[in-house]
Amino acid sequence: MKKKLQIVKVIAKLLLLIVLWAVTLVYALFQGGFVSWFLFYSFVPFALFSLLISIYPLSDFEVERSFKSTDFKAGDSMEVSLIIKRRLPFPLFYVVADDIVSPSIFYRSSFQKAKSMIYPGFRREIHLKYTIDELPRGEHHFSAVRLKTGDFFGIFEKEVTVPCLNTLLVYPAFVDVIYRPLESRYDQGMASSNVKIQKDTTMATGVKEYQPGDRFSWIHWKSFARTNQLMTKEFEERQSHDVLVVLDREPSQAFEPMVTFTASVLKAVLKRGAQAGLLSIGEDHVSFPLRGGEEHQRQLYHHLAKVKADSKFDLSKVLHGEGVNYQQSATVMLVTSSISKKLISTVRSYAKRNSSVVIFLIKEKGAQLTAEEKALKAMAAGRGIWLKVSYEGEFGSAFSEVKNA
Repeated sequence: MKKKLQIVKVIAKLLLLIVLWAVTLVYALFQGGFVSWFLFYSFVPFALFSLLISIYPLSDFEVERSFKSTDFKAGDSMEVSLIIKRRLPFPLFYVVADDIVSPSIFYRSSFQKAKSMIYPGFRREIHLKYTIDELPRGEHHFSAVRLKTGDFFGIFEKEVTVPCLNTLLVYPAFVDVIYRPLESRYDQGMASSNVKIQKDTTMATGVKEYQPGDRFSWIHWKSFARTNQLMTKEFEERQSHDVLVVLDREPSQAFEPMVTFTASVLKAVLKRGAQAGLLSIGEDHVSFPLRGGEEHQRQLYHHLAKVKADSKFDLSKVLHGEGVNYQQSATVMLVTSSISKKLISTVRSYAKRNSSVVIFLIKEKGAQLTAEEKALKAMAAGRGIWLKVSYEGEFGSAFSEVKNA
């Protein structure tokens, strides 16, 4: 049915063009004189151009899209280059190029749509560039480029969508966080210390199976020679080496700052040689074990780049119902934008497991604590729970006063 309607429209437009040509011809024949014939002969090339536009194949176009880099983080600017090619050098009056992109990519940019009008003439290759000012975090898809052209009178308008697939992953922004371990304790005995978090490689206590992220220097070559299986040395560890970050993905205006804070903390912990894990609680619960190394870091960043605020349940309910699997020696950091009595009670039960637990309450820049939040903060302090309020833009000093929180 649609094809029949399109055929009818084309025939109607051709008839309109013939009528216009006939009107100018009749006018010239009956009126006579230079002006009338000049009008007729001037109309003829435009009419022929319109006729040729109606049969010109837009399928002749090909499109290539490229980026200067594929490694971006939230807030960066990006330049997109488009190369439009065609084989037939037909003189087009204009072409409207519209890059079909996920609307989410223009969330923060002043450039709201990748659309431009160009005047190709006889050119077979056209180069276009546009810049997106401030990239938002997430996975963004470039699916195709829509091209539209027409004649001088607007009678014939043709459009084609040329597939051109690209996927861009924008990682969360990072802030330089000065990480300070909340507590450092050896397996044998208890001792408060602020030493740099490292494995004590002078005290090997055994061997274990090699895991990605283990250092090459830790391989136990004698075991490898006997069993032909890679084993690594186990060392004396401080209990506060490992850090598990729990990200609350409940919808909130402060969700993007929460992701930035989480990424920054993980980066700081891994940079200092510690092992870090992530529990992302949302519509799906994604868990990353306590590990170190660049590959593990890439996996964490990849998840944080795509993560969405899609949790349907309160964090306290999830923690109380399913619990968190972690080593008792690990420090647990809860990153959330809301606090409740139930969450404080749940955190207190975790704190009794001989582990360090701290709640980071993330607030947007300029936001203020409500009276209820102030009361809950005092309640948490009264029960011996560390609750630190961190504002967007001040994440760098998040650990400077944790013990005083």
